[in-house]
Amino acid sequence: MFDLRRREFVAFLGSAVAASPLVAVAQQPAMPVVGFLNFTSPDGFEDRLRAFRQGLRDTGYVEGVNVAIEYRWAGNRFDQLPALAAELVRRQVAVIAAASTTSALAAKAATATIPIVFVSGADPVRVGLVSNLARPDGNLTGISFVASELTAKRLELLRELVRGAKRIAVLVNPANPELAGTTLKDIEHAAHVMGVQTRIFNATTGREIDAVFANLGRDRPDALFVGGDPLFASRRVQLANLSARHAIAMTSGTREVAEAGGLMSYGTNIPEAYRQTGAYAGRILKGAKPADLRPSRRASSSWSSMPRPPACSASRCRRRYSPAPTR
Repeated sequence: MFDLRRREFVAFLGSAVAASPLVAVAQQPAMPVVGFLNFTSPDGFEDRLRAFRQGLRDTGYVEGVNVAIEYRWAGNRFDQLPALAAELVRRQVAVIAAASTTSALAAKAATATIPIVFVSGADPVRVGLVSNLARPDGNLTGISFVASELTAKRLELLRELVRGAKRIAVLVNPANPELAGTTLKDIEHAAHVMGVQTRIFNATTGREIDAVFANLGRDRPDALFVGGDPLFASRRVQLANLSARHAIAMTSGTREVAEAGGLMSYGTNIPEAYRQTGAYAGRILKGAKPADLRPSRRASSSWSSMPRPPACSASRCRRRYSPAPTR
C-alpha cells in the first residue's frame, strides 16, 4: 500500500512539473506587432530604420524582445502599396508606421481602425491625411518635415555657392507624384523670382539616374537641384559619384546625400523625424490614441550639412571639389 501511494504521489508531481511550463507559456502576453510600410526598398535605409527603432526603444520597446516589426517594402512600385497595406491589416498589427505620404495614404485607405503613424514631407492637412493639426480625427497622426517649404531656401543657397548660376537642372521622381509635383511647383516659383532657368529631369530607378547624368554631361547646367525623395536618399552614393565624375555642383534636401559626397544639403533632420515616428508608435502601443498625439510639422530645425565651401563661379564650381564618398 505504501509503495502504491508513493508511486501515485511521484506520478502526480511529475505531471504537475510537466504541465507548469505550458501554463507559464499560456500566461505570457502576446508580443505586439508594428507594421512598417514604405514604397522604397530597404537598401540605403539603414539610418532611418535605426532611428525608428531608437524611437521605439525610447518608449520601452525593443524589436525581438517585447515588440515585433513586420516590414513591407514596395520596391519603388507605388501600385504595390495597397496590397502591402492590406497584408498588414490582415496580420492585425497593433499600429502601422507609414514611412512616406503615399504609404500613409495607402494605409489610410486600407483601415479606419488600426492606428497609423506617418512620416511625410508634405502638408498632412493638404494631402488629406488629417483634417487639422490641433487635434487630428480618425486613426492617423505623425510627423511632417515640411520639405516643400524649404525649396526656395535651398535654391537660394545653391546660387550663393555657385555665383553666376543661371541654368539649373532639377531631378525629381515622377513615380512619387505628390512630392514631385509639389517640388516642381515650388521651384518654378522660386526660379522665376530669382531669374534662373530650370530644366526638369525624371528618374525612377538607378539606371534612369545614370541616363540623366549622361544628359547632364552633354547639356552642362551650372548646378543640379535634387528633389527630396526617398529614392534619391537610397541612391545617395550613386548620385555623389556621378556628380563628382561629371563635375556638377549638386544640392539635396537630405543630409545623407551630402554625407555620401554631395556638395551640400539643406532640410530637416529626417532620421530625427523617423525617431519621433517610432516614439509615437511606442506611445500608441502603451495605450495612447492618435487623437492624443498631435501631428508635428517640425521634426528639427533646418541646417546646411556640409562645411560651407568658398563661393565660386559656375565654371570654377564644375571642378571636383566635393569630398570623396564615404559609403
